[in-house]
Amino acid sequence: MLNRIVSLTALGVVAVLGVSGAPGVQAAEVITLTQTGCQFLEPEGADHGYAPKSADDCNAINAKTGDGRLAKSKTITLKPGDYVFRVKNKNVPYQLGFWFRSKGYNWKNPLHKLSKVSVSGGGLATGKSKDYKVTLKPGEYVFSCPLNPTPNYRVVVPES
Repeated sequence: MLNRIVSLTALGVVAVLGVSGAPGVQAAEVITLTQTGCQFLEPEGADHGYAPKSADDCNAINAKTGDGRLAKSKTITLKPGDYVFRVKNKNVPYQLGFWFRSKGYNWKNPLHKLSKVSVSGGGLATGKSKDYKVTLKPGEYVFSCPLNPTPNYRVVVPES
């Protein structure tokens, strides 16, 4: 049985590779992401200590600091394959969500729903975690939280 832990310390991302009883079958890699007020910790590399009471607070904070923070944030680089993004609400006093999608995805475009990646969900209460499964092919992606407005952090999957 394969049971290997890989730490992507440069990103602050912890990835757990396969636990599988079947030969040649590898479980999805787990990428852990932590949300605090108005941000994800792993791509930004630091907790800025924002204490929003609502999404409106994050909109105001991000209007002032979002572009600069995004420019300094780390791009997460992954290989093609199956992933589980495990997202945790760390001390945000309202429910959060998660939205992972192909770069340029437009939810209003019906063709994008057929041809691009979009995985999302909400209901992430304080102190809780949720898993979001996605299969990644070479390309560019972004993730954010619409309920705890964050910048659109970058994920790149290069050609093998």
